[in-house]
Amino acid sequence: MTAALVLNGPNLNLLGSREPGVYGAATLADVERLCVTTGAELGIDVECRQSNLEGELVGWLQEAGARQAAGELLGVVLNAGAYTHTSIALRDAVVGAGVRVIELHISNVHAREEFRQHSYLSAVAAGVIVGLGVNGYPLALRALTLS
Repeated sequence: MTAALVLNGPNLNLLGSREPGVYGAATLADVERLCVTTGAELGIDVECRQSNLEGELVGWLQEAGARQAAGELLGVVLNAGAYTHTSIALRDAVVGAGVRVIELHISNVHAREEFRQHSYLSAVAAGVIVGLGVNGYPLALRALTLS
Protein backbone atom coordinates (compact mmCIF):
# COMPACT_ATOMS: atom_id res chain seq x y z
CA MET A 1 0.00 0.00 0.00
CA THR A 2 1.26 3.45 -0.87
CA ALA A 3 1.26 6.25 1.68
CA ALA A 4 0.72 9.98 1.92
CA LEU A 5 2.06 12.34 4.53
CA VAL A 6 0.02 15.18 6.03
CA LEU A 7 2.17 17.88 7.60
CA ASN A 8 0.69 20.65 9.71
CA GLY A 9 2.76 23.60 10.81
CA PRO A 10 2.75 26.10 13.65
CA ASN A 11 -0.34 26.71 15.75
CA LEU A 12 -2.38 24.04 13.99
CA ASN A 13 -2.23 22.08 17.23
CA LEU A 14 -4.62 24.78 18.50
CA LEU A 15 -7.34 24.02 15.96
CA GLY A 16 -10.78 24.05 17.55
CA SER A 17 -9.83 26.69 20.09
CA ARG A 18 -7.79 29.18 18.02
CA GLU A 19 -9.96 31.70 16.19
CA PRO A 20 -12.87 29.32 15.51
CA GLY A 21 -14.52 32.02 13.40
CA VAL A 22 -11.59 31.74 10.98
CA TYR A 23 -10.52 28.10 11.33
CA GLY A 24 -13.71 26.36 12.49
CA ALA A 25 -14.46 24.09 15.42
CA ALA A 26 -12.63 20.95 14.24
CA THR A 27 -9.57 19.98 16.27
CA LEU A 28 -6.29 18.67 14.91
CA ALA A 29 -7.36 15.20 16.10
CA ASP A 30 -10.55 15.60 14.02
CA VAL A 31 -8.47 16.55 10.98
CA GLU A 32 -6.18 13.57 11.47
CA ARG A 33 -9.16 11.17 11.74
CA LEU A 34 -10.63 12.70 8.58
CA CYS A 35 -7.35 12.18 6.75
CA VAL A 36 -6.91 8.57 7.90
CA THR A 37 -10.53 7.76 6.98
CA THR A 38 -10.09 9.35 3.55
CA GLY A 39 -6.86 7.42 3.07
CA ALA A 40 -8.63 4.14 3.85
CA GLU A 41 -11.29 5.00 1.25
CA LEU A 42 -8.52 5.70 -1.28
CA GLY A 43 -6.52 2.60 -0.36
CA ILE A 44 -3.53 4.52 1.00
CA ASP A 45 -1.92 4.81 4.41
CA VAL A 46 -1.95 8.35 5.78
CA GLU A 47 0.57 9.58 8.31
CA CYS A 48 -0.15 12.86 10.10
CA ARG A 49 2.43 15.03 11.81
CA GLN A 50 2.38 18.51 13.33
CA SER A 51 5.21 20.75 14.45
CA ASN A 52 5.66 24.32 15.52
CA LEU A 53 9.32 24.07 14.49
CA GLU A 54 10.41 25.06 10.99
CA GLY A 55 13.48 22.81 11.03
CA GLU A 56 11.44 19.76 11.93
CA LEU A 57 9.11 20.42 8.98
CA VAL A 58 12.15 20.78 6.71
CA GLY A 59 13.46 17.42 7.90
CA TRP A 60 10.11 15.74 7.30
CA LEU A 61 9.95 17.17 3.76
CA GLN A 62 13.42 15.83 3.04
CA GLU A 63 12.42 12.42 4.44
CA ALA A 64 9.28 12.52 2.29
CA GLY A 65 11.32 13.21 -0.84
CA ALA A 66 13.46 10.13 -0.19
CA ARG A 67 10.37 7.99 0.47
CA GLN A 68 8.70 9.28 -2.69
CA ALA A 69 11.82 8.49 -4.73
CA ALA A 70 11.76 4.96 -3.29
CA GLY A 71 8.14 4.55 -4.41
CA GLU A 72 6.79 4.44 -0.86
CA LEU A 73 5.05 7.82 -0.78
CA LEU A 74 2.68 9.64 -3.14
CA GLY A 75 3.58 13.01 -1.68
CA VAL A 76 2.71 15.49 1.05
CA VAL A 77 -0.32 17.53 2.00
CA LEU A 78 1.31 20.59 3.58
CA ASN A 79 -0.45 23.15 5.72
CA ALA A 80 2.59 25.17 6.68
CA GLY A 81 0.56 27.72 8.61
CA ALA A 82 2.34 31.06 8.93
CA TYR A 83 5.55 29.53 7.53
CA THR A 84 3.80 29.63 4.15
CA HIS A 85 4.36 33.38 4.11
CA THR A 86 7.85 33.49 5.63
CA SER A 87 9.84 30.33 5.00
CA ILE A 88 12.21 30.13 2.10
CA ALA A 89 13.66 27.10 3.91
CA LEU A 90 10.42 25.13 3.44
CA ARG A 91 10.28 26.14 -0.23
CA ASP A 92 13.88 25.03 -0.72
CA ALA A 93 13.17 21.73 1.07
CA VAL A 94 10.30 20.96 -1.32
CA VAL A 95 12.49 21.69 -4.34
CA GLY A 96 15.63 20.06 -2.97
CA ALA A 97 13.85 16.88 -1.90
CA GLY A 98 11.87 16.70 -5.13
CA VAL A 99 8.73 15.94 -3.16
CA ARG A 100 5.25 16.40 -4.58
CA VAL A 101 3.29 18.79 -2.36
CA ILE A 102 -0.30 19.93 -2.25
CA GLU A 103 -0.34 23.24 -0.36
CA LEU A 104 -3.37 23.60 1.88
CA HIS A 105 -4.97 26.47 3.79
CA ILE A 106 -8.08 26.07 5.93
CA SER A 107 -9.03 29.74 5.60
CA ASN A 108 -9.19 31.80 2.43
CA VAL A 109 -5.84 33.54 2.79
CA HIS A 110 -6.67 35.79 -0.16
CA ALA A 111 -9.53 37.36 1.80
CA ARG A 112 -7.36 38.02 4.86
CA GLU A 113 -4.45 40.30 5.73
CA GLU A 114 -2.17 41.32 2.87
CA PHE A 115 0.85 39.48 4.31
CA ARG A 116 -1.08 36.18 4.15
CA GLN A 117 -1.66 36.58 0.41
CA HIS A 118 1.92 35.70 -0.52
CA SER A 119 3.13 32.12 -0.43
CA TYR A 120 6.69 30.92 -0.87
CA LEU A 121 5.27 27.44 -1.49
CA SER A 122 2.65 27.91 -4.21
CA ALA A 123 5.13 28.17 -7.06
CA VAL A 124 6.72 24.82 -6.16
CA ALA A 125 3.52 22.98 -5.16
CA ALA A 126 1.70 20.58 -7.48
CA GLY A 127 -1.54 22.27 -6.39
CA VAL A 128 -3.06 24.63 -3.86
CA ILE A 129 -6.32 24.24 -1.92
CA VAL A 130 -7.53 27.36 -0.14
CA GLY A 131 -10.51 28.32 1.98
CA LEU A 132 -12.51 25.09 2.11
CA GLY A 133 -12.02 24.56 5.82
CA VAL A 134 -10.85 21.16 6.98
CA ASN A 135 -12.75 19.67 4.02
CA GLY A 136 -9.73 20.65 1.95
CA TYR A 137 -7.68 17.82 3.47
CA PRO A 138 -9.61 14.96 1.81
CA LEU A 139 -9.49 16.85 -1.48
CA ALA A 140 -5.73 17.27 -1.17
CA LEU A 141 -5.30 13.57 -0.46
CA ARG A 142 -7.40 12.72 -3.51
CA ALA A 143 -5.23 15.07 -5.56
CA LEU A 144 -2.12 13.16 -4.50
CA THR A 145 -3.58 9.95 -5.91
CA LEU A 146 -3.84 11.51 -9.38
CA SER A 147 -0.83 10.88 -11.59
